[in-house]
Amino acid sequence: MWLSRRAAPVASSSAGAPAPPTSPGPASPPPAVPASGGRTTLAPIGGVVPVAGDFQIKDFAFTSGETLPTLRIHYMTLGTPRRDAAGHVTNAILVLHGTTGSGQQFARKQFADELFGPGQPLDLTRYYVILPDDIGHGGSAKPSDGMHARFPHYGYVDMVIAEHALVVDGLHVDRLRLVMGTSMGCMHAWMWAERWPAAMDAVMPLACLPTQIAGRNRQWRKMVIDAIEQDPEWASGEYARQPRAALRDAGHLMAIAGSAPLADQKRMPDRDAADQVVEDDEASFAATHDANDVLYAVAASRDYDPSADLEKITAPVLFVNSGDDFINPPELGIAERAIKRVKRGKFVLIPASESTHGHGTHTWARFWKKDLQQLLDSTARR
Repeated sequence: MWLSRRAAPVASSSAGAPAPPTSPGPASPPPAVPASGGRTTLAPIGGVVPVAGDFQIKDFAFTSGETLPTLRIHYMTLGTPRRDAAGHVTNAILVLHGTTGSGQQFARKQFADELFGPGQPLDLTRYYVILPDDIGHGGSAKPSDGMHARFPHYGYVDMVIAEHALVVDGLHVDRLRLVMGTSMGCMHAWMWAERWPAAMDAVMPLACLPTQIAGRNRQWRKMVIDAIEQDPEWASGEYARQPRAALRDAGHLMAIAGSAPLADQKRMPDRDAADQVVEDDEASFAATHDANDVLYAVAASRDYDPSADLEKITAPVLFVNSGDDFINPPELGIAERAIKRVKRGKFVLIPASESTHGHGTHTWARFWKKDLQQLLDSTARR
């Protein structure tokens, strides 16, 4: 195992001011475009039209003891699976999203334009990329579909089991070239590496810590949960209209969790600019989120704690965090201690700069794509 601290990439002179940091909220889906016969199809990602689908898991038993007769897991795939002589897929890459997001967040330019093109690390002419929507997120089954607070109370264990079922039973992939994930997906990547250590060639967790969520990270999550549950308009989850105060407070906390001090000071250089960003974000968050969905998604982290089983990981791990991450502050030293227990692990800390994006640096691939390419090169099948 080894650790790496290196200089942050310098933005080119044409890049302009850094974009706002990405909070742990949903991405807009790729726009639909007309297709022949009146149908619609998703816009290309990295020059490739995604294939979308729904995998139905029958009689899904949650760790809470609750069940669903049918659990729907939505997903997109990019590229074409390649099979060896025995029929096994050899080029599948699983990419896992963050809290309240979806697989569609990886269509953003800062991710797709850096990774998916010809000659890039995840070149879609070479790889078959799987982008699931987790339980409670995106197009998968979630409280806002109609069950509201009667939807089963899922945790990260449930989500990872459903991801695995999609990959193995739904897409018939029994080994992955790479498992990578951002934020919540980062935590899921650690869980994959421990639960199915022989099922992947490499692992790349981005923006998390391989330990129980505690301290400030748990604190802001608990604040979001309480803000929703203590709003009288939440009505125990059976509201007729969205509880606006609850969503406002949740949005505030998630914005702070995703903030980046240096970039934010440049983006909001005076009082009026900062106030306008808050007002815009309040309106946007309330218009694009459901209170139950947010509550369930944030609460799902309660069963996450991979710290006891790090020695079980056998695949090479490239673990990446950023120096300005509010959620996973580097001064805790947890990452450095944990990676020493991973047999084939490497930790990279991206220094904070005016170009980084706080917790959301995980989706700005230019900061870590060279490391990803090295990981893929070093684990290539001979």
